[in-house]
This record gives sequence, C-alpha cells and structure tokens, in this order.
Amino acid sequence: MHARRIHGNGQTPGNRKPFKKSSTWSLKGRQKQIPTYGHHASVSLFGCVNVQNGEFFCMEKEPCNAQTFLAFLRYILGMHRDRHIVMIPGNARIHHAKLLNPFLEENEHRLTLLFLTPYSPQLNAVERIWGWLKGSVIVNRFHATQKDIRASVRSFME
Repeated sequence: MHARRIHGNGQTPGNRKPFKKSSTWSLKGRQKQIPTYGHHASVSLFGCVNVQNGEFFCMEKEPCNAQTFLAFLRYILGMHRDRHIVMIPGNARIHHAKLLNPFLEENEHRLTLLFLTPYSPQLNAVERIWGWLKGSVIVNRFHATQKDIRASVRSFME
C-alpha cells in the first residue's frame, strides 16, 4: 500500500496587476501615494501545500494555462515518486481541461484530483498562503516589472 499525501492546490492568476489597492490607515490629508505605470506586470505561480506537514511547493510558469498546470503536476509527481498524491485544485477551467485527461489516466495510480464545490476557496489550504503572499507582497506596493515582483515573492518565500 502506498503512503498518501494530501495537497491543496491553486495558482495565482496570470493577470495580476502590479499594484492592488487595499484599504489602509493614514493621517487626514496625508494619503499614501503609490505610483503606477498603467500596465500589468504579472507573475503566474502554481502551488500546493501538504496539509499533513505544511510543506509548500511553488513553481512559476508563464502563461497560466492547462499546459503549464500539466507541467506543475509533473513537477509534483517528480518530487514524490514513491507516494500517491491527492491534490485538491480549485475549479479553474485549466484544472478541468481535456488536455489533462491522458496524463491523469496514465497516472491514476499516483495522482488523484479531488475537486471542491464551486466558490469554496476557504476550504483549500493553499488559498491561505496566496492570501498571505498577496497581502505581504502585492497590496499597497508598486512593482514596475516582473523582476520586481519575482524579487518580492522570493523574499516572502524565504
């Protein structure tokens, strides 16, 4: 019998703006000014968390689509060659793409995708990490380039 690891899975969408406005406190008449160029620098991240031990796996892939999600699934299986993975992805279209079917059938003995009901991200463990990341890296900060975003994400991950 194979040991199983259960992973919550998700990704940050590829169209993240370089600045996300959020509410904040400031002195009256001294509103915080955050510059913007009016274009969208973005970084697409795929990630999952092992709910048994908190281990987090993350991979940057462009663009955020079914092919890159498939690459992420291969990465996760490569990291856990001796285990059966139960992954809980969100209900994004890329997680249900027909392109995945041959891979999922070929690896059904090693990988099970278990889908939650729609609109229930609060039940997916990785969504908490994405919220923490966005609150720490994106909210009320200006990133002029992808390189700036990557540096902030790397700093957060360390």
